[in-house]
Amino acid sequence: MKELTPLDRIEVPRPRPDAAYAARLPGHDASFRGLKRLLGAADSSKAGDRLAGLAAPDDAAREAARELLGEVTLEHLHDHPLTDERGEVDAVMRVNYDIDRDAFARIASLRLGELKDHLLRAPGPEVARLGRALTGVMAAAIAKLCDVHELVYLARKISRPTRARTVLGAPGTLASRLQPNHPTDDLRGITLLIYWGLSLGAGDALVGVNPAAGTVETTAAILRHLDRIRRATGVPTQICCLSHLKVQLAALDQGAPVEILFQSLAGTEACFSEFDITVDLIDEGYRRMAARGALAGEAEQFMYFETGQGSELTYGKHNGVDMATTEALCYGLARRWDPFMLNNVTGFIGPETHRDDREMILANLQDHFMGKLLGVPMGMAPCYTLHANVTLEGQQMATQLLTAAGANYYMDVCLNTDRMLAYFDTSGHDVQTLREIHGRAPGGEFLAWALARGILARAGEGERVGEGERVGESEQRGEGKAGAITRGPRFGDVRQFCPDAAELAELLAATPAAHGFATAGPRPVNAVSRRSRLDEAVARGALASELREDELTCVAAFRAVTTAAASKAEHLGSAEAGARLSAESAAWLAPEDAQVQIVVSDGLSAEAVHHNVPDLLPVLLDGLGARGVTVGRPLLARYGRVKLAEAVAERLGARLVVMLLGERPGSGELASRSLSAYLAYRLTPGVDQEAAAAFSGNPAISFEYTVVSNIHAGGLPAAEAGGVLVEKVLQVLARHAAGNRLEALLAGGAM
Repeated sequence: MKELTPLDRIEVPRPRPDAAYAARLPGHDASFRGLKRLLGAADSSKAGDRLAGLAAPDDAAREAARELLGEVTLEHLHDHPLTDERGEVDAVMRVNYDIDRDAFARIASLRLGELKDHLLRAPGPEVARLGRALTGVMAAAIAKLCDVHELVYLARKISRPTRARTVLGAPGTLASRLQPNHPTDDLRGITLLIYWGLSLGAGDALVGVNPAAGTVETTAAILRHLDRIRRATGVPTQICCLSHLKVQLAALDQGAPVEILFQSLAGTEACFSEFDITVDLIDEGYRRMAARGALAGEAEQFMYFETGQGSELTYGKHNGVDMATTEALCYGLARRWDPFMLNNVTGFIGPETHRDDREMILANLQDHFMGKLLGVPMGMAPCYTLHANVTLEGQQMATQLLTAAGANYYMDVCLNTDRMLAYFDTSGHDVQTLREIHGRAPGGEFLAWALARGILARAGEGERVGEGERVGESEQRGEGKAGAITRGPRFGDVRQFCPDAAELAELLAATPAAHGFATAGPRPVNAVSRRSRLDEAVARGALASELREDELTCVAAFRAVTTAAASKAEHLGSAEAGARLSAESAAWLAPEDAQVQIVVSDGLSAEAVHHNVPDLLPVLLDGLGARGVTVGRPLLARYGRVKLAEAVAERLGARLVVMLLGERPGSGELASRSLSAYLAYRLTPGVDQEAAAAFSGNPAISFEYTVVSNIHAGGLPAAEAGGVLVEKVLQVLARHAAGNRLEALLAGGAM
């Protein structure tokens, strides 16, 4: 177990006034006030930084900023810590200063350009050693001076292996994090996706589920199910349920097999409040896992973090710092807990942070380099949502570059489609394809298991790789040299884990978007690929849909309100605009005597509203009325986002707002109609707010959220969701709490 440095013992320089950086270059004069402006202008232009006003206005200004940044010394960066909105050093920045002081003293006088040149010349161990002397700000500054070749070349030098039950990130390996998410947490569908992934040689890094319902009960049930499958198949890996850290610890207290502890991170302490975490809370989780985790005494590392450029900007909690720098601060924070793995999901948010393929690819290369330099074991998930101009082809380009750069692992999201989170990631087919192109193999323990089962084989040893084909024959065609890892005779054979045809049919019926197991080489056969891409195209088309207000008047007597987003383009490009009421709507909304207010909004899929609200809303209204809950006349908002619920609650004085919102479309006709319900509980001053502040560690907390997601015909049916929401509303009002605090109260205070 690593010794955690107390925060008050980490030395951080006192904040100084912003310095001025100016340069006279041929044909261009440039000046930047403060490091935040200089760092933002020096980065390649990305949608989020443009939205925040941090990107350079043109290429000349960008190159001027890079020229100036290259002349800044490491000592100067050290002595000018970036501050929060109050001008103070927050906890994330403070942790970033927990560096190797002796190593830093030897390089402090170097200018950034000189350090970059030194890293390019230095051997890998030297690069890794110097990385421990850097803060996230320093790593981000170097990344902004690097081109694509340099980002790949430098990252490739660094090896960051870790060990839980198995070893991850050893040289020459490429692992897979199997993610069998299901829209309703149906254990049958989760089972099939695990079997499918294992049959493709995926899952050596981790088998982990993002639950649709983040309760203690669901988390514990999923962990026990994953543990049963791991034991039954004998697969050497580790398991995780990606609930909130507090929920996982409560499940641990109930005896669930918590092997790897997960938490999303942010690069500013202000954004931590949105995630309901603090540094102290993660410290507590780390210590409890070291003492009582399922792998205590066996694993050298047992923490798992997820990050990705843009979350701080999306929540409006970036403190005026650009996306790459806040992301690097996440890595400087993560190394405090010596994680087993870190998964980068840049591209997950959408066009408000990364507009297109180029922005996504470059950001992923930056993130991978910065994380490895700072000492973090980097897994990569170059991913996309359908409302961004990012494509499968762009994702595949990113993975080729990142594999060349030495990424530890990718995701296995079956056929690239996450059935619960409605986004698109890498697949097990992709991982095996990349292994064969780049001469990589799974981790050693997993490789031995897969070879023994015939899932994988060594080229030249006479193992079959497909119908009528032997590995030696594939080698003759240039597919791999003798001894290279390729496919065995049972590659893609799900039936090896489920030989009973009736049981397999039941699992298959419970799994959305499972279009076929057949493979061609390491790839899905063409018919399966075509069906998957058609589903994606259908779902992308749902983004163009608009609310048909005349149809919805038949459901309820809605009051129409508008947001600050005046168009769909503005709505898609700015989360902040959809979270605010327009001046006109804010002017006429006045406090009402109702406990609950319902808001319906298109969000990212108007079709989700039209296909679910007619069945859901009457059940919700009737159920609440029958139980004596007062409900205001429903509101209908075009171009709304989740945080619009807070503006409505404040204007109307409601204790609870139920926000029925069209989610980003998932793959296929049914998943493109997915609705979510966000229950935003407004904390009143006094006991409620004080209890929430004590639980969250955020003294300024004003709202708590409970979410019911994946409401559609292929997930939680709309009428059933209405009943679920009635019960959730009653729980929130009775317990005066929502979100993790509500779950803790329902679980008897275990969290």
